[in-house]
Amino acid sequence: MLARLQSFIQFFFQLKGDMVLKVVEKGQHKDVVIKEGECYLHPSRIPHSPQRSKDTLGLVIERERSKEEIDGLRYYIDGTTDPLWEQWFYCYDLGTQLVPVIESFFDSEEFKTGYPPPGKIFPTPPVKIDTSTAVQTPQNFQKWCETVVRGSKVLFGSGEFKVVVWGEGVQEEENPGETFLWQMKGDAQVHCKQGSATMSAQSCTVMNPGERFTVTRGANSLALTVTIDPLASKMPKVANGVN
Repeated sequence: MLARLQSFIQFFFQLKGDMVLKVVEKGQHKDVVIKEGECYLHPSRIPHSPQRSKDTLGLVIERERSKEEIDGLRYYIDGTTDPLWEQWFYCYDLGTQLVPVIESFFDSEEFKTGYPPPGKIFPTPPVKIDTSTAVQTPQNFQKWCETVVRGSKVLFGSGEFKVVVWGEGVQEEENPGETFLWQMKGDAQVHCKQGSATMSAQSCTVMNPGERFTVTRGANSLALTVTIDPLASKMPKVANGVN
């Protein structure tokens, strides 16, 4: 199994079809099935490997890395949680950087034999693997939305990511990190220092760190916001989730 290793949380929202997120939880391999319409917050420092089939579509949000943060790719010996091969790198563009790392593995002796060289000792990884946290159950987003008509409800509210569902009303914020705004249903008026704009259904935008903004949503409006705070606790917490 190929797994990614990161020092920050990731937000998954499965828009079409189902996917499987293979993880190593407490030293054991586990499959987390994220069904269509479900969302999931993956904790930091837990190895994970997204598996998606044809004709599926999902949204994944992860924050920009600081210069001190390193990503890792690790292959495991089949049927075990023992490392076979790994490489660590500063990730600034996953789309272009991932393939060369995988190709390096395919060119390695480890790929040919299925085992690391005799006597090889892997150095201490720059990211300390979390072996004590249990991953959470994906949340049924549609059921959660049915409870929101006016105001807002927090889906995930502790940690680097704050995920909120909004109905009719006014949102006024200034956040230390980026804020992703997704107007899922109805229209919204957005006002900030750069100007004003109308967000129609299924449109999205990103507000910059420290930027004060106001969003006014009308009746029958539904929106999702994801706020990133790199300095917050890295342990996610579900706020009265709906399964």
